[in-house]
Amino acid sequence: MSPQPVLKASDISPELKDAILNITSKATEDFSLEREIAGVIKKELDIKHGNTWHVIVGRSFGSYVTHEKGHFMYFYIGPLAFLVFKTA
Repeated sequence: MSPQPVLKASDISPELKDAILNITSKATEDFSLEREIAGVIKKELDIKHGNTWHVIVGRSFGSYVTHEKGHFMYFYIGPLAFLVFKTA
């Protein structure tokens, strides 16, 4: 059983949040390297929700980003942090 996501910050719609969590869940089941997980999530979001998505996956990182309104989500699944956002 996969750990439940823990949302830390978001300005995303419930529908987009669910889509991101579904893509992320599948990516973490299929891949183990953080770089691969981030790549899969980014490619899926670009295809399904338009280009210019950025995805950071890791156990420890700092960030300060600019994003489109309504397109930012920061959450954890187990020990992995996920920062997902779209730029114009």
